[in-house]
Amino acid sequence: MALPTRLLALSLSLLIAAPAWPAKATIAPELPDPGRPGMSKDKQEELGLKTAAQVYKQMPVLPDSSPVTQYVQQLGKKLEAVIPQKYSWPYQFHVVQQTDINAFALPGGPIFVNVGTINAADNEAQLAGVLAHEMSHVYMQHSAKQAPKQEWANILGALGGLLGGTAGDLAQVGIQLGAGTILMKYSRGDEAQADSVGAIIMYKAKYDPRQMAQFFAKLEKLVGNGGPQFLSDHPNPGNRVEAVDKEIVSWPPETYVASSPQFTKVKEVAKGVQAYNAQQIADGAKTGLWAQQNRKAKAIPPGLDTPDTEPTAAANSNTAITNVSYDQVAPAADFKIFQGTDFSISYPSNWQAGAGQNSATLAPAAGVGQNAIAYGAIVSSAANVDSSSLNDATQGLIQNLQQTNPGLRVYDSSRKIQVGDAEALSTMLAGTSPIKEGDQALPERDWLITVRRPEGGMLHVVFIAPEKQFPRLQPTFQKMLDSLQVR
Repeated sequence: MALPTRLLALSLSLLIAAPAWPAKATIAPELPDPGRPGMSKDKQEELGLKTAAQVYKQMPVLPDSSPVTQYVQQLGKKLEAVIPQKYSWPYQFHVVQQTDINAFALPGGPIFVNVGTINAADNEAQLAGVLAHEMSHVYMQHSAKQAPKQEWANILGALGGLLGGTAGDLAQVGIQLGAGTILMKYSRGDEAQADSVGAIIMYKAKYDPRQMAQFFAKLEKLVGNGGPQFLSDHPNPGNRVEAVDKEIVSWPPETYVASSPQFTKVKEVAKGVQAYNAQQIADGAKTGLWAQQNRKAKAIPPGLDTPDTEPTAAANSNTAITNVSYDQVAPAADFKIFQGTDFSISYPSNWQAGAGQNSATLAPAAGVGQNAIAYGAIVSSAANVDSSSLNDATQGLIQNLQQTNPGLRVYDSSRKIQVGDAEALSTMLAGTSPIKEGDQALPERDWLITVRRPEGGMLHVVFIAPEKQFPRLQPTFQKMLDSLQVR
């Protein structure tokens, strides 16, 4: 029997209006439980603040009164507001006067973003993506999860030890060779997780998470123009845009904020900010320039402006390691033994030792300034370095040093040697000494030894001296190397 015309029309309209299958359910994302690493929250905050104090010695930082900093802080607080209080941290947001595109987070909340990053962002959402990504490293406590518990005393000790800063031309060695290899170097897994958590933070703050992935994809195309520095600290976990798209596909639709008049205005201001390249910053760190400038500009947060942060008059003028005669640094014939957690090494009895559990700085007093070491040796052991290929691990370390010290170059290629029973590589590097004759900095030689640890990871030693004095000190350095035992 035929259906009545009205009923047939109604049935057809329902068929047309109804989907062929149920609509996919949408679920609002929630931030994950970050887990509980072996290091307490208080210790992470302590470590972050101690490292931040070193940053103010090593880098020029805009004061909180700067409109650029104020904008970044407001943007950061907007993102922080979506994090549940039980998982939040005392986040801080600061702007480094550096042209390179980079940003980094320290344990416990301090986050630094370069002026170059602000200038590179196309809109507010992209800058929010950088901040959300860095906040996620803090949220997930990646730094605290990377190192075995026994290594934290080493890091804290190194930051408060004999040197807080550089090793000759190896500028920022206090961070790069001490804390930095653990605090600011993340695995691809960490990066993928920071992207994922950062996407949730962005979504909840009404920013399109794709903008974060698109900004990082943009940096991949900027090789040779600032991109590599960021990407060396934040290794690409894969196709970030595709990964974010896959993550957000089931999230409820949202009206996103793309940009703002404030971003446009601040980006114009940022273009006029005095900023420096990596080499200029390394050179300024050697003489204590940034500590002095940051103090004068009131850029150093309360609690970090300690007497140690204020450079001495000698450091400002570089007299602490200027006009040093060889007699002042000449090593004694008799040696002492330094005992570390997983290594031991002998050094001249008239030199000094500054150390944490897994590191040591061995140098004559006259060859050390507040932010530099012109004569001596630095030993550092890291269990979290993949040393399955010692050559690859060594090249990675050298590239890391060169990125923070553009003037550093390989003087003599790596060659295989033995250190006790351990496989090792010897590499000669050439750089610039903090010692000057007149206005001219002396050439420096840095002898890098990398050793595979028996239990995994890598130990490295850097022997440092001005080029013209290195031959006189090389027998002492060789004796120290011969005494090195890695456990």
